[in-house]
Amino acid sequence: MGSAYTGERRVRLESLAELLPGHGLVSRMVGGDDPVLWVWSPRTSRQTMVFATPSHGGWVFLWSPRGQGSADDPERAARALRESLEPDA
Repeated sequence: MGSAYTGERRVRLESLAELLPGHGLVSRMVGGDDPVLWVWSPRTSRQTMVFATPSHGGWVFLWSPRGQGSADDPERAARALRESLEPDA
């Protein structure tokens, strides 16, 4: 069984994953006890891994290249991910 930290991370990533299809993105939870979210754009074939981690201001999502969004606003993070993976959309 995972720690409370792992459980919170998973809940945050799941909340983001639920929104991604509405932005044309596909995702899959990977990593078992250390979950991360693999996100892919079927339109551009670009992909990234999204991490959820606590910070001094609350939980944040992090992805490359240089992506970051508040885990308290997963809808905004989903839009930012789409812009990152589909820059010409």
